[in-house]
Amino acid sequence: MRLPDFEAWAMFACVVEHRSFSAAAQSIGVSKATVSKAVARLETSLGTTLFHRTSRRLTLTDAGQSLAERAGRILAEAQAAEEQARDAAAAPTGLVRMAAPMSFGLAHVAPAIADFLEQHPGVEIDLTLSDAKVDIVAEGIDVALRIADLPDSSLRARRLAPVAIRIVAAPTYWDRRGRPTHPADLGDHACFGYTNLPSAIWHFRRGEEEVAVRPTGPLATNNGEALLPALCAGLGVARLPGFLVDADIAAGRLEPVLPDWNSGSVALHLLTPPGTLRPARVEALIDFFAERFRRSCNQR
Repeated sequence: MRLPDFEAWAMFACVVEHRSFSAAAQSIGVSKATVSKAVARLETSLGTTLFHRTSRRLTLTDAGQSLAERAGRILAEAQAAEEQARDAAAAPTGLVRMAAPMSFGLAHVAPAIADFLEQHPGVEIDLTLSDAKVDIVAEGIDVALRIADLPDSSLRARRLAPVAIRIVAAPTYWDRRGRPTHPADLGDHACFGYTNLPSAIWHFRRGEEEVAVRPTGPLATNNGEALLPALCAGLGVARLPGFLVDADIAAGRLEPVLPDWNSGSVALHLLTPPGTLRPARVEALIDFFAERFRRSCNQR
C-alpha cells in the first residue's frame, strides 16, 4: 500500500492559508525551495496543477480549489492530534479563535471570556464579533456561536438553548398607532428590518393558522441593537430576539404584542469545524461556554 505524502499535503495547506510560498515557508521554518518541491511532488502524484503562478500573483486552479479544504482538514487533524497528546497531562494553553454575533457577543460572550480566562490563564482568545455569517473553516475559526435555525452542513453543531423572538414597539407608538390583534395588522405599521435574516418576510403561527407578513418601514440594519434607539423613541416596530429587548420590556420602554402567536423559533448553537480531534484548550472553552449559555439562556 502506498501511503499519502502527508508532508506535501500539509505544505500545500500552508501555501493556501498564507497565499504565498515564501510566507508558508517562513511560518513552517523551512526554505521556499522545500515548500515548492513538496507542492510539485504532490501535483505530480495527483496528476494535476494546484496553483496558477505568475510573478505577481498566486491563485488556486479549479483542482486546487476543490482540494484546499481537504488539505486544511488533514493539517488541522494532525496538529490537533499532536496538541491533544501534549495537552493530555498539562493545563490548556495556546490560541483559540472564536466568532460570535455582535450584540450577543458584547453583552454575553465578552463577560464569559473574562471568566474563562481567569480559570485558564494559559489560553489566549482571538474573538471576532460580526452579525454576518462567518465561514469558520475558511477563516480558521475554532468555535463559533450562532443564533439561527441551522441548515444541515458538515459543521459540528451543539444546540445550547432556545431564543425567544418578540414583536415590540414603545408603548407610545402603540398608543398612537393602535395595538395589533392579528399579524396581518402589522402591514399597516412602520416595521423595522433586520437585513441579515435570510428572508424579509415575518412568519407567524397559532395552532393550524399560519400568516406571512412582508413588513415595510423607515429603517433597516444588519445589527439588531442598532434598532433600539428608534424603537424606544416610538418610531416603529421590530421583530427581535428576547436577549436584546427583555431589559427594555421590563423597564417599560418597550411593549411586546401578539403573545398568542409564535413569531419564529431560533436557537443559540455552538459550531466547530468538522473532525473529531481538538486541542485541549478548544475542548475546555467548548465545555465552559456550553454550560454557561445553556444555564443563562434557560433562565430567561
